Amino acid sequence: MTEENLAQSRTAAGSSHEPVLTVGDLNVTYPGENGGLQALKGVSFLLYAQEFVCVLGPSGSGKTTLLRVLAGLIKPTGGQVRFAGDQQPKISLVFQDANLMPWRTVIENITLPLVLQGASPDEARARAAEWMDLVGLKGFEDAWPGDLSGGMAQRVAIARSLIQDPDLLLLDEPFGALDALTREKMGTELLSLWQARRTTVLMVTHSIAEALLLSDRVLVLTPRPGKIGLDLPVNLPRPRQEEMRYTEQFGALARVLKKAIK
Repeated sequence: MTEENLAQSRTAAGSSHEPVLTVGDLNVTYPGENGGLQALKGVSFLLYAQEFVCVLGPSGSGKTTLLRVLAGLIKPTGGQVRFAGDQQPKISLVFQDANLMPWRTVIENITLPLVLQGASPDEARARAAEWMDLVGLKGFEDAWPGDLSGGMAQRVAIARSLIQDPDLLLLDEPFGALDALTREKMGTELLSLWQARRTTVLMVTHSIAEALLLSDRVLVLTPRPGKIGLDLPVNLPRPRQEEMRYTEQFGALARVLKKAIK
């Protein structure tokens, strides 16, 4: 497949099913002088159940703004964000900073959403123990956030988000503050976790390789005001391994994305 054909292709994943999320002609303008600052302009895309979609784009293209709109933290200036059945789903958002409560232990941070929902302490700890095992934190239940590495702190943040069984998980560069080796390891662990649970994910990243390794599709935003410049299906076989980064197909997709990011 040529790079031109790759760039022109569109995903057919889930095409026979109703999307769980429809974003149509989304516009966001921040108030200010001279008409304000337009962050997003005419953004439209679909997201299907169990998809893992990554968002790439240059700095200032509105990637974080898009996640904040979907999470309900920002109201759009125009357009629509519609969820299946027109019902608000359970949404979890993980930022680049783990944002853990330093006065709560690891397991207390993870159980917090369940405690706020009224779950019993025994139920909350039992579910947290399962997630701690899945994200590789077994044995650190009583550790304090200040004693954790950056990668471990992000594992706590991800477990805290997933323990709620969200319909949609939003990740805003969750590994952006980590060193290269830790980031690669965390990407592999997230991939394994997603392949086991298949939560619907929309993730912002600056890494082309990370996006290709993880996702079913990659959305590329243009320079501000951001709009969808490319919706690229990642037709790499699953389950995926790190070694896939060095294949010819992976390299061809990476060149298409690099060309699309201006």
